[in-house]
Order: sequence, then structure tokens, then C-alpha cells
Amino acid sequence: MPERKGVRTDEIAEPIESSARSRGRTRIAGRATGFSMTSESRMASLLKKLYPRFLYESVLPGGEKALFNYRRIWWQAIWGVAGVALIPLAVLTVVHHLQYRRALTAEIRYPLARLVSNTERTISSFLVERRTAMDFVVSDTSFEQLADQNRLTVLFHHLRKSFGTFGDIGVIDDTGYQLAYVGPFKLRGKSYKNQNWFVHIQKNGLYISDVFRGYRDEPHFVIAARHDKAKGSFYVVRAAIDAARLTQIVWSLETRPDSDAFVINHDGVLQTDSRFNGNVLERCRIEVPPHSESTVVRELTGPDGNSITQGYVYIKNTPFILMVIKRTEALMGGWWKLRGTLVAFFLASVVGILVAVLIAVTYLVGRVYEADFRRTVAVHKMEHANKMASIGRLAAGVAHEINNPLAIINEKAGLIKDTLTLPEAQRTEERIIKHIDSILQSVERCRVITHRLLGFARHVDVVFEPLDLVKLVIEVLSLLGKEAYHRNVRVTVNSVEDFPQIESDRGQLEQIFLNIINNAFDAVQDGGKIDIVFDIISEGMVAVEITDDGCGIKPEKMQYIFEPFYTTKKEKGTGLGLSITYGLVRKLGGEISVRSTEDKGTTFKLKLPVSLPKQTEEAE
Repeated sequence: MPERKGVRTDEIAEPIESSARSRGRTRIAGRATGFSMTSESRMASLLKKLYPRFLYESVLPGGEKALFNYRRIWWQAIWGVAGVALIPLAVLTVVHHLQYRRALTAEIRYPLARLVSNTERTISSFLVERRTAMDFVVSDTSFEQLADQNRLTVLFHHLRKSFGTFGDIGVIDDTGYQLAYVGPFKLRGKSYKNQNWFVHIQKNGLYISDVFRGYRDEPHFVIAARHDKAKGSFYVVRAAIDAARLTQIVWSLETRPDSDAFVINHDGVLQTDSRFNGNVLERCRIEVPPHSESTVVRELTGPDGNSITQGYVYIKNTPFILMVIKRTEALMGGWWKLRGTLVAFFLASVVGILVAVLIAVTYLVGRVYEADFRRTVAVHKMEHANKMASIGRLAAGVAHEINNPLAIINEKAGLIKDTLTLPEAQRTEERIIKHIDSILQSVERCRVITHRLLGFARHVDVVFEPLDLVKLVIEVLSLLGKEAYHRNVRVTVNSVEDFPQIESDRGQLEQIFLNIINNAFDAVQDGGKIDIVFDIISEGMVAVEITDDGCGIKPEKMQYIFEPFYTTKKEKGTGLGLSITYGLVRKLGGEISVRSTEDKGTTFKLKLPVSLPKQTEEAE
């Protein structure tokens, strides 16, 4: 009995002990750095969740192309969902912005317009009151009495006592001669015939002058009214009004310290004092606004370059323009605050929506990717299971193929033994060498057979290489040779001249042809025929047609033959062969089609690219 070779126990013990010590050191080191390792693992897990696999894994297991371009779907979903959410939000924000601004502007302009209008009515009432008082004096007194200096003096004192603000009063005839005058100056007998106001009053009947200083060197203005006498003549009652009263009316408005209210004439000269634009009778720094019959509120740039809101009104039948100025920045303070709130809410909403969309889309696309990943793994397992099932079918033929070389080896070894027992004179080296060569040839034949079978069985990675497609199909047929021999099935292989090599994966092509040829063997009866034809379709595409004269496929079943788990072999088939074949052909950048006639036969046509498909290059 031959001596068994073993391994000494002491030779094994040392590595085990050494390994145990190593594990102990690792355990101790693990305790020392446990916190850092845990932190790193947590950080890695967090980054993995934030950065899903489909963003950095370009291909699925086995180099198979994914069902979808997950990165593109991810981006499209993010932009699509975010757009659906953000566009209405942006539109609503803009609409609310405009509405709020319009509403606040109206709230600012309306009170200003109302303030200007009320003040204009106050000034108009002040002027009408003075004119009415003068008209009352005229209506209650004859012209002769008005022309009497003493009587006019009494009337003037009554007016000053009742209304104040009257500076003087005079009566002027239709020639412009002042008949009577009561006031601080000696103006009795003065002629106004050639003055503009006298010409104006002859036409219009009423005259209110601009503010001026005159003889008294005090700002005042004049109210003059024409009164008709008999026979077409007339006389004029003229009174001077203190302009300080206008300033009091304007300044009585409740305005902010940064606001201003004043009166100007049509030439832009101030008729009252102004806080920021000068004193009375100085030229106003703000231009004269365009004429309007009603109150106007507008925004413009002030003299200092800042935006201001101007409210103004032309006081009817007077040379006066009432103007109220407010700084837009102060008025719009609430609007700036509200706008800041709107912008902050919009930005916070955008960030929240984008974060929610990013998380949701990443989760959903990740789930689809994981499902595709699991599908690919399952398909690979089914492919391997289908390949092993095919190998099981080939086992009988392979065993028979191996039995023949083994019988030869046994016979030749016996002959060598017998030769060695012969007398030395009868031994010849040539005979022994011949037997040994025969044994080596049989061993080589067994090696080739088992190598082919193992080549089908191995679950190896995808490797694209130049292949002789005709030779590969013949190698597949060699595994089915015994079945064809025993069933008397004739298999022919025809190829055009100069059939090119193709760049593809050997293992997947072997499984494709094995599945189709196995189906052909199942379809034909004993004594049937299988034809395999190789052809060139174009410069970059070749075709292989596998035709059998078997039972064929019914027309109503043709649309289902490539679906998983659909089989026409009843309990004999799994329904995975053609489904896996279809997937493999598509993965290699090819196409597969079938035509069949019931009871006459079936033809499978494969179109394969000569060079490596572009999507496969990306996967590699």
C-alpha cells in the first residue's frame, strides 16, 4: 500500500497560534480605535445614503446594461418635480409681490391725495371767506359810502376785527384811480390804470395776486373784485392779505419731520416757507408740475437724487399750487420689510422643496435601481442555472466521449505491461513509444472534452475578444455529436467565404447557440435535419440562421416564446432558455428573430455586430 503523504501537526500548530495572537492584537486595537472606526463607518454610511450607488456605479453586475439611464432619470425627475413645485410658487410670489406693492402704494398715495385735497379746500375756503366778506361789505354799502374815507376806515376795522389777515383796503374807479384807501401807506389817489392786474380784472372780474413784498416789505397777496355800476361803469375793491396765514394753514398739516408742504406759483416761486426747498419768494428747487384739474400723486427724483412722492393740486382761480413732498423710502419702509419677508419665505420654500424633492427622487430612483440590480443578479443566476441544465443534458454524450479514450488508455497500458514482461530481446522501444503516444492522444482528447464542458459550466466575467464564430458553433455542436449520431439527426454548417471574426463574449455566445440548438434537437424527430448558415449582412453586421424541420410553433404562441417561464415543451421545459437567449443577444448588441410554420419547422435568425457595441464599451 503506497505511503500517504501528510502534513506534520507541529507545522500547523504554529500558524494557528500565530493567528490567534494576531486576532488578539486586532481585538485590542479594535477596542482602542473603536470610536474612530464607528465614526468612520457612520460617516461612510451617511455619505452612501446621500450619494446613492446609481450615481457612481456605471454598470450592473456582469457588465450588463441597465434598463434605464438612472443618472439622467434622476436629474430629469429632480428638475421636473422641482419645476412643477417651484414654478407655481414663483408665479404666486411674483403675483403677491405685485399685488402687495400695488396695495401699499395705493394706501400711501390715497392718504397723501386726501391730505392735499383737504388742504386745498382749506386754502380755497380761506380765500373765498375773505372775498365773501368783501362782497358782503360792498352789498351792504353804496359806492358813495365806500368812496368816503371815513366810512371805509370803519368798514376796514370791522373786517380786521372779524377776520384778521387784512392788511389794507382800497376803492378804485373804472379809470384806475384809487378813490379811498385805508392802510399803512399813503396810496389814496394812486393810479393803477396801466398795471396788469387792473387790465386782468376788467376782463375776469376777480383777481388774486402772487405773494409779493410791496411797499410794506412783508409777504402778502392781493384780492381784488370788480363791481358794476349803472350805465356800464364799475369800481374795484382791492384788499391786501397777509401771506403768513397761508404758511400757517400749510404748516398745520400733520406731516413727518422728513416731509414738506408748501405753496408755489406758476413760475415756481415759493409762496410760503418750505422746510427743505427754501423760504418764501425764493425759487423752489423742485420743478413746477404739469397742470392738472384734480389732485395728482406721483413719484419722481428729488433735487438730492433720492426718490420722493409728490402730491400737488392747482388751486382754482388762483396762481397758487399746493405741494406736499414725502420721501418714498420712509413711506415704503413697511413695503421693504414685507418684501424682505416675501423673499425670505420664497427662498426658504425653495430650499425646503429642493431638499424634499432631492430626498424623494433619490429614494425612488434608488429603489428602482436596486430592483434592476436584483433583477440582473437573478437573471445571471437563471442564466447559470440554464447553462447547468444544458450541461446536464450533455452529460451522457460527454461520458460516452470520455469512455472511448479511457478504454484506449486501459488497453494501451495493458499492452505496455505485457510488453515489459516479454524477454529483453523481444522488447522494442518503438512499440512502447507507440503505445505511450496513443495514451497521450487519448488523454488529450479527454482534456479537450472536459475543457469544453467546463467552459460552459464556469460562471466567469464577461470578456470581449476576437472570435471565430463558425469554429465556436462547431465546438458547441461537438458536445451534441453523440445525440445527433444516435438519433440520426443530420447537422450541416454552411458559411460564406471570408466570414469575419467578431468581437464578443465567448461564454455568452456559447450559451446562446447551445440554447437554440438544444431547442432545435427537441423539435426535430429522429432522422431530422438542422441547417446552420453563416452570412454577412453589411460591413459591421453578420447573421446566423439555425433552421430545423421539426414540429414548428403555432402562430398564436409566437408572441410569447421570448417571455420568461413560457414553454411549449410542457413539463420538459423551464421556459427560461429563449428568454435568457433574447437578453444575452440584446446585451451583445445584436438582434434575434424567429419565423415558424407549424409541422414544417422553425428558423432562428441572429444578427450580431462585428465590432464591440458602443454601449458595451461604456460598460467595460
